Amino acid sequence: MLPLRENTSIEQVRTIRYREIAEELRGQIANGNLVAGQVLPSEAELSKSHSVSRVTIRKALELLRQDGLVDARQGFGWFVAIAPLKQPLAQLGTIEGQLIDWGVPTVRKVLEFSFVPAPKEARDAFGTNTVLQVRRVNLANGVPFARVTVWCPEELGANLSRSDVEKFSFYEALEVELGDATQIIGAGVASEADAQVLDIPVNSPVLVCHRTTRDKEGHTILVSEHIFPAHLTHFVVELPHVADPDQGGGMWLLDETT
Repeated sequence: MLPLRENTSIEQVRTIRYREIAEELRGQIANGNLVAGQVLPSEAELSKSHSVSRVTIRKALELLRQDGLVDARQGFGWFVAIAPLKQPLAQLGTIEGQLIDWGVPTVRKVLEFSFVPAPKEARDAFGTNTVLQVRRVNLANGVPFARVTVWCPEELGANLSRSDVEKFSFYEALEVELGDATQIIGAGVASEADAQVLDIPVNSPVLVCHRTTRDKEGHTILVSEHIFPAHLTHFVVELPHVADPDQGGGMWLLDETT
């Protein structure tokens, strides 16, 4: 803390302190201790660790927000500012592939690799009782951006190893000619398990994507669930022609009674 002159007022002390805290956080962002997309400690936690009021902490964070270094989102609190990942939905691909094209370091961390009784969605899709289940977390620049669970028919999964699915996406690892896919995207909240894996608050908003991928003959080869922190991800749909601008393309209302 800066030394104070005898005539320094309480208001001046508060002003100096919030600027000091802002500079400290700015330094942590600059040196990489706080990375883009990372959720910051809560205002209450920062208040306690710096022995100041939440008002002082909020002023420091607002100062950094004015400089575009941090941002806030309902359900997440404050986080280091980042341009959200954008995945076009007009083509079959992965966010990982786009990140690699942009030169962003990505890592797949496999949390589970096992043959298990098929859950209902996979059993209905594959017509089989046993599947390969792979659960992983994807990281970009060291920050978790997706929790992914993939189910694959046993006969296809038998040719894969844990190392295969850690080094390559399923689209790359499977020796199958891809056809098309159906993806359903909805809103959700982070479970305790996903919050821990993704390093976000429990019950914070997430995007939940269910994808069914088929081969050229129309056979389902993959069923997957993807959980994305809502502050990190956008999905983009190109609409070259809309007959009725009041109708949302590809959207429907859910029947709450079902």
